[in-house]
Amino acid sequence: MRKTILNLEESKIREVANAGIGRSDVLAFWFGESDEVTPDFIRQAAIDSLNKGETFYAHNLGLPELRDAIATEMSHKHPSHNSGASPSVSMDRIAVTAGGVNALMLAVQALVDAGDEVVAVTPVWPNLTAQAVIMGGKLHTVPLVPLDGAWTLNMDTLLAAITSTTKLLIVNAPNNPTGWTLTTDEQRAILSHCRRTGTWILADEVYENLYYETASDGHSAMAAPSFLDISGAADRLVVVHSFSKSYLMTGWRMGWMVMPPDMTAPMGKLIEFNTSCASVFVQRAGIVALQRANEVTPRVVQHLKSCRDALIPALQAIEGLLVATPKGGMYAFFQLPQRLGISTDSLVVAKQLVTEAGLGLAPGNAFAPEANGWLRWCFASRDIARLHEGVARLQRWLR
Repeated sequence: MRKTILNLEESKIREVANAGIGRSDVLAFWFGESDEVTPDFIRQAAIDSLNKGETFYAHNLGLPELRDAIATEMSHKHPSHNSGASPSVSMDRIAVTAGGVNALMLAVQALVDAGDEVVAVTPVWPNLTAQAVIMGGKLHTVPLVPLDGAWTLNMDTLLAAITSTTKLLIVNAPNNPTGWTLTTDEQRAILSHCRRTGTWILADEVYENLYYETASDGHSAMAAPSFLDISGAADRLVVVHSFSKSYLMTGWRMGWMVMPPDMTAPMGKLIEFNTSCASVFVQRAGIVALQRANEVTPRVVQHLKSCRDALIPALQAIEGLLVATPKGGMYAFFQLPQRLGISTDSLVVAKQLVTEAGLGLAPGNAFAPEANGWLRWCFASRDIARLHEGVARLQRWLR
């Protein structure tokens, strides 16, 4: 076994969950998923596919019908700004993958050689930094900085970290766990700089639809700012998406990536050596999810906004607790009151909350050392009353 693999750090989120899974008295908010099941018409599409006997291999890149549906959806959200131009995201830039995490790993496998320099913005879901390490990359992190509970990016610090020797920049926005979101101007600055340095950008935009800000016209924005809004097809950019969050399909394991057209065929070869292809019946469910996205995603986003708007003020009412309202994502990221007797180790605190309060949260130091002392609360709950009960348990434990 390679030493790098042996030295991989076990997920702290899973470590906390393992301490509470199976306990009926624990309110679990540790994982990044809704407790709402996939809509029945999506499930039925998979059942129909199985009943038709679609249990065989598919094209490495995915069913053409699904790739076309994804391209249409991406072009709708990120239209070309050139009059009369072809769709901004064409089918020849799309690969379907066995989950968003698979898409991220494939991108890193395709781009990072041992010894290559990789820059990542943190705190971030730990898989994103681990993947570069697995491939032998030299990882450098640029931490976001908390200000009154909101995590912010120092653009000068980030750009200074990206040089001509930087092979890949990894950025996740809207961000898990902080809710931080890039602005379009920040994306332009990053893309322009990376064009000069020859650096690839791997943009994890799986929370793109879970965005709660309003557009300039006063209406709810269709999605968070995306690198696809400002880039060209030939840019050194890979954007990763997933069906998990926006379509309530976490357990289905299906995602996709958007990449330069000349990267797609080689990516198909790489998929062959990883998973061969995504399951056909799961892809059939994905097609229906996209066809009826307006019946799923807007409702999911509106409900998550209601959850956010219930949880954040309740947490802010706790004296000394530090939390800001996230612009995107599905998480409240907060710092407990700095009181004598509360450990500064997030993992220790998260385990104490499970055993002593029946409350399951994710430890901040699972996402980066600079997030130690913070906790992540996934507010994707069918029943908002569960969130209020969770806050009540936290308050009792603090007292």
